[in-house]
Amino acid sequence: MESKINANWTVKGKYVIITGATSGIGLAAANELAIRGAHMGIVARNEHKAKELAAHLRASSKEPITVDVFVADMASQSSIRRVAAQILEKWPRIDILINNAGAMFVKRILTEDGIEMTWAVNHLGPFLLTNLLLQRLMESGNARIITTASHGHKMAGKGIRFEDLDAKKRLSPMGIMLGGPNFRYGETKLANILFTTELGNRLAGSGVRVAAFDPGLVATNFNQDNGWMARLTMSVMKRFSRTPEQGAETLVWLADSNAMLEQANASYYKDSHAEIPSAAALDKAAAARLWDVSETQVGETFFS
Repeated sequence: MESKINANWTVKGKYVIITGATSGIGLAAANELAIRGAHMGIVARNEHKAKELAAHLRASSKEPITVDVFVADMASQSSIRRVAAQILEKWPRIDILINNAGAMFVKRILTEDGIEMTWAVNHLGPFLLTNLLLQRLMESGNARIITTASHGHKMAGKGIRFEDLDAKKRLSPMGIMLGGPNFRYGETKLANILFTTELGNRLAGSGVRVAAFDPGLVATNFNQDNGWMARLTMSVMKRFSRTPEQGAETLVWLADSNAMLEQANASYYKDSHAEIPSAAALDKAAAARLWDVSETQVGETFFS
């Protein structure tokens, strides 16, 4: 995997928290970052897979690195709060936070917190984890927060439907016939970009850099648990997809170069360069509204 590395910044010796690292893009990125000497905290739901990965990363690195396993369900606010406390207790410094975990659910499922599942995992989980770790990131100086978005954010059309955040309409039987799951997934990816925009605005002058990126169409196990039609669709799409390693290239580039210092904070990236997202993703009023709504959903105010 090629990377534009600048001697002024390297991931070597940095401590990286990454979600969704046990498969797909996250796995490819974790492998590459370990080879480059990054210490890592893997946040995963499956403890067994995470421990196997941690052992592999330690063995594959040319440098002696620390790889911790933190078990959490990104759909559960209590689980996220618990793991954030564990991370803060264990590590006095966090240099990079990578919000990579994501999922898509074609049926309307509510979490234990009463939140629609795709929204909870893809947006609200990263929003909460980031804010709970934010003070430590700010104290670390020149820290980075990188969130995996998607070209799929354009499926949300004109923007997030705040009047239907629980997806009753989009994931109703009629909504599903009209492509509701795709819209819902696109909505959460749009939320990733808007969250990054508002976070960058609130972090002005702090030294913390934030970014969202599009990995492209990647051949992973994503969307394999949503029935035979979803599996068939993903099987066909794999013929035109990138490998996970190719999909992770921009993520690694952002983590291991000066790229985020050379562009405006909260930029959106694809193929290792800044790119302009959809018009809906540039809506600063929607970004501010999303922040307020997200605080209500997690029951906590940040930046007060």
